[in-house]
Amino acid sequence: MATSRDGVARRGLLTAGAVGGLMAAAGPMGGAAAKPGGSASGGGASRLSTPPEAIVETRSGKVRGAVRDGVFTFKGIPYGRDTGGAARFLPAQPMAPWTGVRTALTYGPCCPQVVRGGWRSDESAFIYDWDDGYPGEDCLRLNVWSAGVTGKARPVMVWIHGGGYETGSSQELPAYDGERLARRGDLVFVSVNHRLGPFGFLDLSQLGGASYGLSGNAGQLDLVTALEWVRDNIAAFGGDPGNVTIFGQSGGGAKVSTLMAMPSAKGLFHKAIVESGSLLNVGDTAYTKRLAEAVLKALDIAPGDLDKLAKVPPMALVAAGDTAKKAMPAGPAGTINLGWAPVVDGHAIPAPTWAKGAPAQSAKIPMIIGTNLNELSPSLGNAALEDMDEDRAKASATTMGGVSPAAWAAFRAADPKARPVEIFSRVVSARFRVPAVDQAQMKARQGAAPAFLYRFDYNPKTVLDGRVRAFHCAEMAYAFDNVDRCLNATGGTAEARALSARMADAWIAFARAGDPNHKGLPHWPAVSPTATPNMLFDAVCTVRNDPDGAERTALKG
Repeated sequence: MATSRDGVARRGLLTAGAVGGLMAAAGPMGGAAAKPGGSASGGGASRLSTPPEAIVETRSGKVRGAVRDGVFTFKGIPYGRDTGGAARFLPAQPMAPWTGVRTALTYGPCCPQVVRGGWRSDESAFIYDWDDGYPGEDCLRLNVWSAGVTGKARPVMVWIHGGGYETGSSQELPAYDGERLARRGDLVFVSVNHRLGPFGFLDLSQLGGASYGLSGNAGQLDLVTALEWVRDNIAAFGGDPGNVTIFGQSGGGAKVSTLMAMPSAKGLFHKAIVESGSLLNVGDTAYTKRLAEAVLKALDIAPGDLDKLAKVPPMALVAAGDTAKKAMPAGPAGTINLGWAPVVDGHAIPAPTWAKGAPAQSAKIPMIIGTNLNELSPSLGNAALEDMDEDRAKASATTMGGVSPAAWAAFRAADPKARPVEIFSRVVSARFRVPAVDQAQMKARQGAAPAFLYRFDYNPKTVLDGRVRAFHCAEMAYAFDNVDRCLNATGGTAEARALSARMADAWIAFARAGDPNHKGLPHWPAVSPTATPNMLFDAVCTVRNDPDGAERTALKG
């Protein structure tokens, strides 16, 4: 789950103003499923130790982790040097070697970022159950969960967190914990912190900073550095560097999509999953120049004095970045405005990423792509909105997403008995759905590797009177086999666990061989130039061809 810092239960790809406006207006594949109250391995109390076997040698030095119920866990491993001071805005540098054994038992620093406003919403804080960690520019850290550090080479799944390009971390949500998926799939799970906001995406290249030519993509290049670390070190943790899946949700999905078009990332991964994050464009230099100028203005620093930026206190830079972003013009209604984003700089990102079709360099990378039915769930955090009437819901959708009467009518016709708030939710959530389907269809037209499309529809009706719905971030608890870690959002029912088994096994199967099909699901065909089949993840999983085609057509028309 990944949420925005605006005070509501949505994450990353949305601007604070957009979300604030909305709130105002089947058995395991490779291991045992946990039993409620029992250990993750299915028998009695959990056990943890830090044995000699949990000392692993990387190219930089030895790290010591822990073993919990058979899964080796290493947290806070540095994959690059401290990015503070004179290193600020510059490309990441590989970690310097160390002597002795470095402990890797707790999460490392998170990139400094705006303070989360979501804590002001009791229901949102309850559902998301955030862990904000602690800030620091020495944030190039990753975490590893492995089903075994010796023996066979295991599939590797590298998780990239959400939060747009401005917020979030690898520990932010309980769903992000990789222990259970590593055990269930007999695989290696890696999660990553990287630079965000002005630390990772402040484009100074046009303001006379010769050494800052890549600053507009520093955060995205951090991810390349992390993937290089995986290539060079993951075998020591029991992983196969030749079988790496990158996956991310919301802003993390956007980062995955962007990596697929970055020459420096080519060959570092072999499969990709984009969850609610099909961002098909990145920034242009005109926008990023204006944003950088606004940051300098907020800090009272002249373009000729860029070296002063290295001495700005981290939280002062965060505040200046937030002020500058809010001063930038908003995007068209119904679109996603990230504020901070990578940029086509002619080097790290030489050309538009997906605007003209699927990137040629990633033609052979199979993908899973999908969204949730209720990415924006208006009444989560505001129960009164559950009873809004049709006129108010329609007016709110028009204000929030620029929805035409014809588009509203198409969504209403698809579900005549749904509450107005439900239709409102689906209409404004289409800003995620439309580009996801477009992305899958681009991949199908390319023809070199399959794209599997899904929609997550499940609503755990035992929580908050059914107002949770299939909200933005909901699917991760199920795909990561973390229903019990995310009880506040899932309810922990037998139905939820059964869905999780089906979904987690699909992600595991895809990580192993590039195909999510397994015996617990109906056959899931890939998208083709002539058909758009979707796996609908719900209490009963079904496959339908283009289940919201009429609605998307009405939105585009």
